[in-house]
Amino acid sequence: MCGIIGILGKHEVSPQLVDALRRLEYRGYDSAGVATVDAGGRLDRRRAVGKLINLSDRLVHEPLRGHAGIGHTRWATHGAATEANAHPHRHGPVAVVHNGIIENFRELRDELIAAGIQPQSQTDTETVALMTGRHMEQGLSPVEAARATLARLRGAFALAFLFQGETDLMVVARKGSPLAIGHGAGEMFVGSDAVALAPFTDRITYLEDGDHAVLTRAGAQVFDGDGSPVARRETRIDVGATAIDKGGYRHFMAKEIAEQPVVIGDVLNHYVKGDRIVLPDGLDFAGVDRIALVGCGTAHLAGHVARYWFEQLAGLPCDIDVASEFRYREPPLSAQSWFVAISQSGETADTLAALHYARDHVARTVGLVNVGTSAIARDSDIALPTLAGIEVSVASSKAFTCQLTVLAILALKAAHDRGRIGDADLARHLADLRRIPGLMQQALDLSDDCRVLSEWLSQAQDVLYLGRGALFPVALEGALKLKELSYIHAEGYASGELKHGPIALIDRDVPVIVLAPHDALFEKTVSNMQEVMARHGQILLLSDRAGIAAAGDGPHATLCLPEGGGIFQPILYAIPMQYLAYHSAVARGTDVDQPRNLAKSVTVE
Repeated sequence: MCGIIGILGKHEVSPQLVDALRRLEYRGYDSAGVATVDAGGRLDRRRAVGKLINLSDRLVHEPLRGHAGIGHTRWATHGAATEANAHPHRHGPVAVVHNGIIENFRELRDELIAAGIQPQSQTDTETVALMTGRHMEQGLSPVEAARATLARLRGAFALAFLFQGETDLMVVARKGSPLAIGHGAGEMFVGSDAVALAPFTDRITYLEDGDHAVLTRAGAQVFDGDGSPVARRETRIDVGATAIDKGGYRHFMAKEIAEQPVVIGDVLNHYVKGDRIVLPDGLDFAGVDRIALVGCGTAHLAGHVARYWFEQLAGLPCDIDVASEFRYREPPLSAQSWFVAISQSGETADTLAALHYARDHVARTVGLVNVGTSAIARDSDIALPTLAGIEVSVASSKAFTCQLTVLAILALKAAHDRGRIGDADLARHLADLRRIPGLMQQALDLSDDCRVLSEWLSQAQDVLYLGRGALFPVALEGALKLKELSYIHAEGYASGELKHGPIALIDRDVPVIVLAPHDALFEKTVSNMQEVMARHGQILLLSDRAGIAAAGDGPHATLCLPEGGGIFQPILYAIPMQYLAYHSAVARGTDVDQPRNLAKSVTVE
């Protein structure tokens, strides 16, 4: 969600802060700001609503000088997207930027108001600045004041404090929200993730939950939640892997859709050697009695697909949960069950909280993440990288299909471990899986057909998606993508559920997108299509050549996908779902890479 950058540098930091914030745009935001301390110790800030270009314009007319500064992109939680609510927040000698939610801010704000201190915004974050400034006015040093404030906070946060009169000091802290420290030569940096820090350094220290750190240009002193000094490991990142560019594409999403055959190939090369699956020690499914698959949004739908694979291939019962509900229904978990957390960022607050709930009740926790240094990766018994590379567009594409591929490999491993399939069947399924990148490459040729169809879809007010079996969750994902990108209302349903309610919506103006490869369930899906067409519904059928031939001339339009992939066809069918949403968004003129109100990494509940 919100993006944080902080620099204790050797040069004017304002342009560096804005450049770093541009690298964090993918997290989603609706306002931005920076604060600096100049050579004379003067603290000042600039803020603007909307895109970063608005902040850049303001800095041209009202420049900020100084070699020390903090910056922020805000995704609104408490309070609307206004300049008054934008970060950094300031009270007297302190400025603060924050990612997260301070759960007890009302209690703290009431205390401050009673002391005669009036908030100037609607945000929870300003309370942090007000309390810290008050502590300093009472005689505490900047570091002592920040610590006194941190001790009062409840909730999730990543924080960076900058102080008037202090040209070589910054205090940072994290609890629940990610924060990383970057080490330079006579410079120090802090950021929400390594992407923001990559232009400055490849030496990163990830703070643990509850840590705070005192930064000077000489280095960082880190303290744990008890206030004791601790040493946190410094790691080196691959700066090349954090490169962000569109590669000649109009949007990041178009580039990321096109990258899928390559990244899926990378996943297969990493986890499959010949006819063997190679996974970390400890991933033996023989004694497992149940799996809980948990994620949010698209990650949850990846788990939904995988449930079919685990149950059909391995005979292993699966529960699939939205992470935000998992803890609150208090699911019974056995000592022989496993918990699988699925998250692109590895920092998703609800999924992380579900992991923490489950880990004392299950035999093993597994994290499927795209960021190997993330909180979910660190807190899981075993972390499995999904190897998608950086995904900038807020709406997930390649991260989804990489998650599906790793989950497919896990399901095959479970089936083999449990004696449900032998070596020959494992080899056959792996061969199907290895065909997927090539089939995806063919499916990318559907982009132009999807663009033409989007001229029709983009005029709709409502769209229905239907699928059976493991294609049902892909229908859900298609509807989610269309909603995210084009702001068209869309719903996904299991095909058999059509006559149990959704058929009431059918008329000439409601496109119905049907995912139906020519498989054992095809005839049943065709029956559902007939029900739609009998009511003048407009069908877009996605199938292979045999399925389209069998369907006849009833559909309004068809998209022909390549045959093959076996039980893993859902990975392939994700591509036209992505393209239909992408091109519909382009046709409607929406912001494809940064849809309104959305954030890439949701680090608060």
